[in-house]
Amino acid sequence: MERKKMNVESFNLDHTKVKAPYVRLVGVTRAPHGDEIYKYDVRFCQPNQEHMEMPALHSMEHLMAENIRNHIDNIFDVGPMGCQTGFYVSIIDNSSYDAILKALEQTLNDILNATEVPAANCYQCGWAASHDLAGAKKIAEKMLAHKSEWKEIYV
Repeated sequence: MERKKMNVESFNLDHTKVKAPYVRLVGVTRAPHGDEIYKYDVRFCQPNQEHMEMPALHSMEHLMAENIRNHIDNIFDVGPMGCQTGFYVSIIDNSSYDAILKALEQTLNDILNATEVPAANCYQCGWAASHDLAGAKKIAEKMLAHKSEWKEIYV
């Protein structure tokens, strides 16, 4: 069956052919003044087989967004996938895949050592009651245990 080409890159990805966990460069966008934005698919869970529970995913989002910036400059955004299987990480003007992998590893280790979820309060978060630090640590631990596989994207 031939599929129609979609505007969203991940909608064109055959999710039955990937093997999570992995870190995949989705694409590079050139901004009007020459900056380049590198977008990565950081997949924690095998699509359509497993997912992160929302409170743990929410805590991962806070922890990753806050901590990754301590390890690499020019992070543009860290955002969860609606399918609850991973995150998109975007960085400006840094084409080093290995630098992203190193920053991700350091960030996941930060999560393992965290004693609280940053900004998990009603003043800084839109659903502060929905957090799970222990769950986030389990997700980080599992991802780190498979670090040697992060570059292997397809089955």
